[in-house]
Amino acid sequence: MRQDIKIKIDSNPNLKKFLKENSYWYNYLNRDPSSIKFMEDEMKKRFNLTPEDKLKKMNNNIAIVKEFLDILKK
Repeated sequence: MRQDIKIKIDSNPNLKKFLKENSYWYNYLNRDPSSIKFMEDEMKKRFNLTPEDKLKKMNNNIAIVKEFLDILKK
């Protein structure tokens, strides 16, 4: 594996964890180092780090606060 790819993986704990859990990515990265972009996309989907997931989490938090405030009004 190329040194720059190793540095990128080591600098991101989520990528490192994803690579440990899905070791088949070692083969892809060795064959084609540009596949790191695809690996990052898969990691974001797996760990719910996509913008859609963040919005969903924020909406859930807002709903919880709203329910709490409704309870306090009563």
